[in-house]
Amino acid sequence: MVAFWKIRRSQGFRAALLTLPPALFIIFFMILPLITIIVYSFWRTENYTMIPDWNLNNYATVLGQKTYLTFLWRSFIMAVCVTAISLVYSYPVAYFIAKRGGRYRLILVLLTAAPFFTGIILRVTAMQQILGPIGLINMAMMHLGLEPIKIFMYTPFATGIGLVYLWIPFMVLAIYLSLLNFNFDLLEVANVNGAKPWRAFLEITWPLNWMGTAIGIALVFIPTFAAAITPRFLGGVNGALFGNILEHEFGATGTWALGSAMGVVMFLICLLVIVAVWKTINLKRSGYTGSLIGEQE
Repeated sequence: MVAFWKIRRSQGFRAALLTLPPALFIIFFMILPLITIIVYSFWRTENYTMIPDWNLNNYATVLGQKTYLTFLWRSFIMAVCVTAISLVYSYPVAYFIAKRGGRYRLILVLLTAAPFFTGIILRVTAMQQILGPIGLINMAMMHLGLEPIKIFMYTPFATGIGLVYLWIPFMVLAIYLSLLNFNFDLLEVANVNGAKPWRAFLEITWPLNWMGTAIGIALVFIPTFAAAITPRFLGGVNGALFGNILEHEFGATGTWALGSAMGVVMFLICLLVIVAVWKTINLKRSGYTGSLIGEQE
């Protein structure tokens, strides 16, 4: 009994109690569903019934048929473009907030996240009211006697605009948090020593805050690559992405086995992107002084 009470009072026991609930949540609601999807991807579907017939036919279909590869490639290109545009837009915004925001930093960051105060359906619908054939932009064009711009709706371009609008707050927040503790006096020192602003940015600001940028890239790339709702509302048939086909497999057609294989392929591509981004992070250069520095080197 004494030994039991000693264990209960130990720091390890308390840490285990604190980590047990989130660990169980991750196991039951994240890891087990993922394992289930992987298992289903090797089965086959017949009349909306999962049949444990172990084979690689689903992967052969996803990676062998031109239709699936086209949508997969389209989604990848869309994710790259949306991530790049979000990065170009977000860095100056986050930089301004971190350096010039002063006591209004928190308010400015919250304003960038204002779209998240509503649901994604409402936000995408709002974009329809702006980009649609009778949206604000085209109504203004027709009021001026000009032809409406058709590229603004039911095209990949419209899908891209909607996705950038949705995920930019993630990029801004990630970069802002990395800049929050950045010593801007380093830029003044570089300026005194004759470095141009662009050189100081490339050699000081960018590398020292690359970790936040890398996190922002992952936070934007992954949801864009798996997007389904935004392409459906803004892209239409011409702007459909891989996520729309995946949604169709789990919905209308009921081919869960093929959809599971598509999900696994999507997951592996996202995992490769995360690993590639992680490999670019230099913990020592980012200012980390923990035990992982030796491992990073």
